[in-house]
Amino acid sequence: MPTFTQQAIKLSFLKLLNEKPYNKITIKDIVEDCGINRNSFYYHFDDLPSLVEEILLDETRSIIEENASLNSLDDCLNIAMGFALKNKTAVFHLYNSINREVFEQYLNRIAEYAVTAYIENIAKDITLKEEDRELIINYYKCQLMGFVLDWLAAGMKYDICTKVHRVCQLFDGAMEKAIQRSAGTAT
Repeated sequence: MPTFTQQAIKLSFLKLLNEKPYNKITIKDIVEDCGINRNSFYYHFDDLPSLVEEILLDETRSIIEENASLNSLDDCLNIAMGFALKNKTAVFHLYNSINREVFEQYLNRIAEYAVTAYIENIAKDITLKEEDRELIINYYKCQLMGFVLDWLAAGMKYDICTKVHRVCQLFDGAMEKAIQRSAGTAT
């Protein structure tokens, strides 16, 4: 459970990240914004990258706790994109920062969790070959990541939810067909 000070630091950082690029934010900016001293910051975090990583890990844990089962690939996207859509400018600044790798790892974990939860929900009564299960998860995770990274690279200028919703409509049933093929029940 984060302390009041940890939470204040995280909120101040996100506020500042929504106002300016990552490389323009200093620890001094954060401590002034949340009214603490530098030692308090360093008591909780080693540096700005560790703060970013902690925020993304917290968000990952929160998403996993709040979304036990998923009913569609659209649900997977909505989960993966929830934080990004609520914090568009901050996410864009993180994506274009030296912390891009940490941010991409976060997206990867969320996409994998979302797709895994969806597959477990729709295939709960089907025995899948483990190798096939992993391949299906990886395939759809990469598809989801590809859409998100393309959206970020394009400056978040298009409506990703509408675009992915349409892709889900076009490919509706494809994952289920792959699951059936793995289980040997495809017709």
